[in-house]
Amino acid sequence: MTDDIRISDDPAELDRDRIYRWIGEESYWAKGRSRERQDAAIDGSWNFGAYDSTTGEQVGFARVVTDKATYAWICDVYVDQDARGRRVGKSLMAAIVAAMDALGVQRVVLATADAHGLYEQYGFSLLDQPDRWMIRRPTA
Repeated sequence: MTDDIRISDDPAELDRDRIYRWIGEESYWAKGRSRERQDAAIDGSWNFGAYDSTTGEQVGFARVVTDKATYAWICDVYVDQDARGRRVGKSLMAAIVAAMDALGVQRVVLATADAHGLYEQYGFSLLDQPDRWMIRRPTA
């Protein structure tokens, strides 16, 4: 998407300390998530890192929970505060959407409180039938 940002799905490149700080300490959706839970989430997902092409520093992250055939949930999308405005989020989304399209995944979902405009650029819209979707939250 942009020459100064490189996207990789190589798990060996992930800066897990940085990802934990972003998700477990700074995000609005998972603040307080333990490091152990965050590492388990990474281990069970297809992860995409965004890296500054000049320094190699990780500047963004997104996680995809998927069977790689019929369904995918994009979550934990985060761009470092200092890298915002550099098209990092757009680069991540372009790479993820291309990967899902290459696999033929027909149902890709995500949730956001504040980035609807970004995701709409990649074909996302509000649920057509939200009354069909349900959620279960454990009581303990």
